[in-house]
Amino acid sequence: MVGTFLTLLAVLLLIASFMRGDFALTLIYLVVGSLAAGMWWCYRALAQVKAKRRFNTHAFLGEKVKIHLQLENKGWLPLPWLELRETLPVALAGPRSFQTATNLGPRAEAQFEYVIEARKRGYYPIGPLSVSTGDILGLSESLQGKSPAEHLVVYPRIIPFTSLDIPSLSPQGALRHTLPLFEDPTRVFGKRGYVYGDSLRRIDWKSSASAGRLQVKLFEPSIALETFVVLNLNAEDYHYRSRIDATELAIVIAASVSNWIVGKKQMVGMMVNGRDPLAADSRPQSIPPRKGKRHMMRLLETLARIETIDDSALVPLIQQQRYQLAWGTTLIVITGRAGDDLLDELYQARRWGQNSVLILAGRDIPDQDARQRAKFFGIPVVSIASERDLDIWAQKAKHP
Repeated sequence: MVGTFLTLLAVLLLIASFMRGDFALTLIYLVVGSLAAGMWWCYRALAQVKAKRRFNTHAFLGEKVKIHLQLENKGWLPLPWLELRETLPVALAGPRSFQTATNLGPRAEAQFEYVIEARKRGYYPIGPLSVSTGDILGLSESLQGKSPAEHLVVYPRIIPFTSLDIPSLSPQGALRHTLPLFEDPTRVFGKRGYVYGDSLRRIDWKSSASAGRLQVKLFEPSIALETFVVLNLNAEDYHYRSRIDATELAIVIAASVSNWIVGKKQMVGMMVNGRDPLAADSRPQSIPPRKGKRHMMRLLETLARIETIDDSALVPLIQQQRYQLAWGTTLIVITGRAGDDLLDELYQARRWGQNSVLILAGRDIPDQDARQRAKFFGIPVVSIASERDLDIWAQKAKHP
């Protein structure tokens, strides 16, 4: 457009030089003035246009996410036309992106709405939004402004389990028990007055001195199961033919196991050998064992963002982590391949006083070989080739 205008201007100048008339010069002044006024108008008006998005930044698989887009002209100059183009991830919106045209008067607003579907786990940018406009005569090229992108977190799939066979080193059981016989002396949840027959070992002498009468401690029943999930997303540990499906399956297993443990009001922590786009060094930090739904949402958010990583050995990470875990903690390692170095490290964890459970994810697993080696080390092994195999835990309680 600018090239055409310059050509027209050169022709008018030639005509004016030959004719030496005021009409041609006046026409040149009008065209140049219109161009300058139009560009000034566009720059000033576009600078006053503000865009806002409103949407739920977290979603589960299969949910439809409504995105509300608000466009506001904060200035007094109207915009005769605006073209909006929102960049969207292909995994959520397909090949199409949101695109429309409108106009804005002085101090006016425009509202738009579109829907995307959470089809795949991940951490996705919504935007940026490109806003284009131009002068009425179309003499200048269109100007563009951009609104920065925001992110949507799509949680991984969770398969609800009805049972899960996790071994425990706790001598009084893994889950809470209703009988007071199975009290855990390490977990105090309250106090009461002394009653004849109470053991002297239960007396809280400090509280008794403050209250002026004997107080005894109340203990939680049984010993809580503390579990630490280790998810390995090192690309080299998964067969190249099924790497994408196998790593996604491993994430589903980690999310489902963690959800079951939290549902039993037990403590679960997690370490992921993978790349996190929000972490300072692109690797997620280890999440210590905790209880509760808020902690579970933190685990799910990490699993939603995580991606596979190259050349990141798993064994050194486990070795660093297990020294920070309590005695009796169950290590659940989810990976696509188990070498002798990993089995030896899990064996050392057992000697340290921690449980070790190995879950192999993917179809291309040398199952028999891994089972034989793990049996030698005394490590339980579960092979999961697809999500259907998780039905062994999802339906077990229904078929005693």
